Amino acid sequence: MHNRLIVLVLTGTLVLGGCAMTKEEAGTATGAVAGGVLGSTIGDGRGQIAATFVGMVLGALVGQEVGRSLDRMDEWHAQHVLEYNRAGETTRWVNPDGDQEVAITPTKTYERSPGQYCREFQTEITVGGKREKAYGTACRQADGSWKILN
Repeated sequence: MHNRLIVLVLTGTLVLGGCAMTKEEAGTATGAVAGGVLGSTIGDGRGQIAATFVGMVLGALVGQEVGRSLDRMDEWHAQHVLEYNRAGETTRWVNPDGDQEVAITPTKTYERSPGQYCREFQTEITVGGKREKAYGTACRQADGSWKILN
């Protein structure tokens, strides 16, 4: 019963605070709830409480990583930019769901191994007036999609 109360409190917090959360925060909280629910099904007594806690921590870590990832619209734009933009050509868009502006600029294209093309790129994301820059490399996969390596 105690574990279910914890899960209900966390779920209520998510419902009430969801509108003000970033994707990363929402992913962390959702993962914690899901992990707690799964953990609460293991064992009984003190073991069940420990399993619930471990499930919440592991779920939060996994959820945080998922929350950091790009949503579908951002992913579509990034794939399009990596496939079609020339080096130095920037594409910008605003994600209305995340209230963020994203810019991606491919900077260099090269052949990593015979037939596998890769692109170095720069991203700039502005959320709430705060701008973050990052650099990465993506390679075209056999199915034509681009996979970010770093």
